[in-house]
Amino acid sequence: MTASKSSYTACEAVAVFPNEATLQAAIDELLSAGFDHGDVSLMASEDTVEEHLGHRYRKVTELEDRREAPHVAYVSPETRGDAEGAVIGTLMYVGAGVLMGPAAAAGGGLAALAAAAALGGGAGAAIGSILALYIDQKHADYIEEQVLRGGLVLWVRLWNGDAEKRALDILKRHSGKDVHVHRFAPR
Repeated sequence: MTASKSSYTACEAVAVFPNEATLQAAIDELLSAGFDHGDVSLMASEDTVEEHLGHRYRKVTELEDRREAPHVAYVSPETRGDAEGAVIGTLMYVGAGVLMGPAAAAGGGLAALAAAAALGGGAGAAIGSILALYIDQKHADYIEEQVLRGGLVLWVRLWNGDAEKRALDILKRHSGKDVHVHRFAPR
């Protein structure tokens, strides 16, 4: 019989992945196997870790078993894509609205309103595209800094012994290195 969430000792499965593709494959299978997005986390950015801990670190393996190492929530590629699309779309509509207002106030006809919408929408979409590229670049920089320090650390919160076995099997199957479980003393 498995323990409930409230009675199981606090623990996490941990693994280090060599690249984003193997990390993503493991996360996809974890989520398909019933783990919750909230149970999956990654190491925070290098700057955040150093600020939180008060010192630099050389390798991610120095931090994989430290409970105080800052974690960040897993954000799926689809969610990042949705955010990029929202930035572009919002700025496109705002840009169109900003230029259509004065054109309408000046008594412009339908052609003037359409031209204002196209011009403003195009400018807004261009600015949104630049911001979307920034989002992509921040993600790429995060991946690169982690890989250069030894890999991408993935933590999976475990609620019972069955979850522990399933998580370890999945992490190993997807090229996770140093796959193990660490247990925490209650806070």
